[in-house]
Parts: sequence; structure tokens; C-alpha cells
Amino acid sequence: MDNSKEKKNFIQKIRNKYRLAIFNEQTYEELWAMRLSRLNVFTVLGTAVVILIVLVSLLIAYTGLKEYIPGFPDGNERILMVRNVNRVDSLIQEIEKRDEFFKSIKAVVQGEVLPYDEIESDTNKSGNIAPVSFNKSEADEEFREKVEKEEKYNLSVLPVNDKIPELSQVYFYTPLKGFVVKKFIEGENHFGVDIVSKPGETVLSIMSGTVVFSGWTVETGYVLMIQHGNDIISAYKHNSKLLKKAGDKIEAGEAIANVGNSGELTTGPHLHFELWYQGKAVDPEQYILFE
Repeated sequence: MDNSKEKKNFIQKIRNKYRLAIFNEQTYEELWAMRLSRLNVFTVLGTAVVILIVLVSLLIAYTGLKEYIPGFPDGNERILMVRNVNRVDSLIQEIEKRDEFFKSIKAVVQGEVLPYDEIESDTNKSGNIAPVSFNKSEADEEFREKVEKEEKYNLSVLPVNDKIPELSQVYFYTPLKGFVVKKFIEGENHFGVDIVSKPGETVLSIMSGTVVFSGWTVETGYVLMIQHGNDIISAYKHNSKLLKKAGDKIEAGEAIANVGNSGELTTGPHLHFELWYQGKAVDPEQYILFE
């Protein structure tokens, strides 16, 4: 009962009406008057505080005043953070590409073939390669006939005394017809030959095999490496475009890339071609005619 009476008394108190008036000090004339209660005062003040908080929050959120709040980054700092995030992301991608390149080189030197996803996607559960059917177009037929005519009498090697006997018995397609502007110099770590030709000229595979690396490197640009039989590996660097991906089966004389000028270690459109046998670089001019 006492609690109920106290509650009623409290409610009655906050509802009691009061008169707020302003009088003239000399004449005691009433100039302005207002009737209010404690409940009205609390309601008006509470509403005003809430509106003020909302307005201040909106002002800070949608204007430049938020930059003056201690700890909040300004426009320059936000731009710098975005740039750093992009740089870190680019560095991570370059590191991943570098690791994949080193892994591929290691596998090539050891005579292994990496289990690329492209190869796995073309195989069924039994481990056999799924059959793929291709429709030949008229343009493809004309291109094949043109390449076959050009390369028909070009399967020969140069007579040099210090040839490797096993390689002397192998007939290679010429990867690119042109002028050799820089020869094989093992002492200068130039493990191949630089062949100058028209930009965009088609690069051909010297033998049938499997692509073990097809990608981008900083120094040599677009690179494609093929694992052939008899422990032979061929490398094609500074291309403008790669036509094959890792895991693709390549036939001898098949188009694999286009001549370009990609990478840091290049001074003009050309093909840097390397020939490796049993993990050792050999002079391609001893076995292939380029002109």
C-alpha cells in the first residue's frame, strides 16, 4: 500500500502544473506567462537532446568535420592506405608467380612435369585423358598448309664437330625464321640465341611435347617452356602473346606464341630461344637453321 501511494504521489508531482511568468520590476505588470509541469520539461529536454545528438552525428558522418576528430584519418592518409593495400596485393601476386616459376624450373631441370590443374581438369576419375573433339575451320586448314610448305625442307641441322650425337639424330622444326643477332654465349649466361623477326610473327614448337610453363616473368616477359622426349626442353621468351597454357600437348611445328618485346631484359621485338638437353644448355645454332 505504501509503495502504491508513493508511486501515485510521484506521478501526481510530475503532473502538477506550474506557472512561469515574467513581471515588470517597477509596475509588477505580467509581461509573459507559461503553464508547465515537470513532465513537460523532462519531455521537451529529452527530445531536444536526442535531436541534437542525431544532428551532430549526421554532421560528422557526412561532412569534412570528421577529419578533425583525433585518430580519424584525413583524405591524404586514406589515399595512402588504399595505395599501400594495392601495392601489397601486387607484391603478393608477383611473389606467387615467382614461386610458381621457380617450381616449374626445378621440375624441368629434374625432368619432371608438375601436376597442373589444367591437366587434372582434363582427366577423368580413372586417370585417363578425356577425349576432346575439335572442328577444323577453313582458315585453320589454310594456315596448316602454309606452315607445312614453309617447313617442309627446313628440318635440318648444321654440321658442327662438337655436336651431341643424340641431338644430331633429331630433326627440329625452326621456331622462327629471322636473323640471329646474339649467339649462344655460356660464359655470359646467355643460354640461347636472339632471333629478330617481324613483331607478331608466329613462333612454332621445335618438337612435340608438353607445355610445363606458360606465364609471365619480370625479366623475360611472356615465357613458354616445353618438355620434349629424350630429355629435351625448349624455352621461348619475350613473346607478345602465348597461345598455349601449361599442360597442353603440343605437336611439332604447332603455333605456340607470337614474337614480342615483353620483359625488362629486351631491347626490341625478338625471340630468345633456348635448347636444353639433360639439364644443360646447348647452342641451338648447332642443330637448327634459323635463316
